[in-house]
Amino acid sequence: MGRKEYDMIEIVDVLRRHQQGDKSRAIAKSTGIDRNTVRKYLRMAERRGFPGDESIDLQALATEVFQEAQGSNGPATVRDSVLIPHQQLLTQWLEKDQLTLTKVHLKLRRMGIPVSYISLYRFVREHLFPSLHHTVRMAESAPGEVAEVDFGRLGLVDDPEAGRKGLLHALVVTLVYSRYQYVWVTHTQDLSSLINGMEEAWIFFGGVTRRLVIDNLRAAVVKSDRYAPIFQRTSLEYSQHRGFLLDPTLVRHPQGKPTVERQIPYVRENFFKGERFRDREHVQQEVIRWCQETAGLRIHGTTRQRPRIVFEQEEQKLLLPLTGERFDTPQWGFCKIHPDHHIRFKNALCSVPTRYIGQEVDVRKDSQLVRLHYKGGVIKTHPVKHPGQRSTDFGDYPKEKTPYAMRSCRYHIEKAQLLGEVCHQFMQKLLAGDFPWARLRQAQKLLRLAQRYGPSRVEQACQRALDFDLIDVPRVERILLQAIAHEETSGPQQMSLPLSARFQRPATSFTDIVNSFMKSRE
Repeated sequence: MGRKEYDMIEIVDVLRRHQQGDKSRAIAKSTGIDRNTVRKYLRMAERRGFPGDESIDLQALATEVFQEAQGSNGPATVRDSVLIPHQQLLTQWLEKDQLTLTKVHLKLRRMGIPVSYISLYRFVREHLFPSLHHTVRMAESAPGEVAEVDFGRLGLVDDPEAGRKGLLHALVVTLVYSRYQYVWVTHTQDLSSLINGMEEAWIFFGGVTRRLVIDNLRAAVVKSDRYAPIFQRTSLEYSQHRGFLLDPTLVRHPQGKPTVERQIPYVRENFFKGERFRDREHVQQEVIRWCQETAGLRIHGTTRQRPRIVFEQEEQKLLLPLTGERFDTPQWGFCKIHPDHHIRFKNALCSVPTRYIGQEVDVRKDSQLVRLHYKGGVIKTHPVKHPGQRSTDFGDYPKEKTPYAMRSCRYHIEKAQLLGEVCHQFMQKLLAGDFPWARLRQAQKLLRLAQRYGPSRVEQACQRALDFDLIDVPRVERILLQAIAHEETSGPQQMSLPLSARFQRPATSFTDIVNSFMKSRE
């Protein structure tokens, strides 16, 4: 209230000078107050019996003059006289309907109420939400309790991988108690960069705080809410891995992380600006040294202590221990299982058992494994494959389709051996050669023929095909069907197949034919 007290002193000085006989012009020249303002103060004082006798209390009189000049005891202003009758309606629009002040101003203009936007703003601040003028300081946090995190822009630096300059961002992690901080520089602001930066920060501090206040990074916070925020699964998993609680701030509410809020400009202006760096790695090396020697050893403007000294003497020993392996940042997804027993995640295929076909599963992929979750449990695990590759467990297929999917010739040959020796020989010849799997469909058909017509009939048909060296299952099927048709026309009897005529005639018969032909030519 320094300005109010100074105004009171000015008014007392004006009254005292006038009491001693100075005129308005002389008072204005001596005090530096406008002459019209001096006359206004004197008129207000005269209405209260000034100058009167010398025993009058100039301090009390000046207070009354000041209050009248400020309008605190005067009649209601034109603004208030216009808006007070509509105060209840304004409250409903702003609180219940949650309209913006601009929309409220527009609705008032439609109603013919002559008020400017700034007058409406002041009226709302003074009469409807007076508490917005006040703030309070929170109690100091305990050592090792809270760290605040914020991303910010630094500037351009050479990016050898991209072959051009790239924009560099800073992830600043500040311990609230000691104000000691760590800076991680990155070209991206995704969740992987956040977690990698936090891992480096915990290593730098030698421990973990119990609570982490983060900005509403979209990759980390799915839905921002004052009371029940929804976190991205990876960020929640990471907090459980390290043992701290996530505490996101409200949207567009920098007061939620006041300790780290102004650190981004400090890092940019004090460390990055005006320096020359080779690449991101060079920036990271230098900023660690800057955190330890410059920012860490300065006299902090709020605590008036050196952050690094406070951290090493009071806070470091109270941090949670940094245990376990470095967090392997996973990627989560949501996939539907296709009829071919596979899902596609990050352009790679993974197989799933038949009973889950058509269901939707949660997929978690880290640097080593892909885990498929269904109704809270892990139903399948696969090694990570590059885009375009696949990981197939043939045990996921139905039993009868597994051999074909595996291109297993041995399976079909063993099955044919159970039907008979002839079928076994036929199957071996069928699946011989450089590309036996090209005839697996015929092998399957031969096994189905045995199931349909019986092994004995298929044995005889295979024998006839082998006699003529016909290694073709469709031909075997035609032989089999012809034999069955002959049975049906000639009555029930054992299927009779003629003997092979391939070597039935003696070789000398061909000699006699040739000799006869040659004599006729003579």
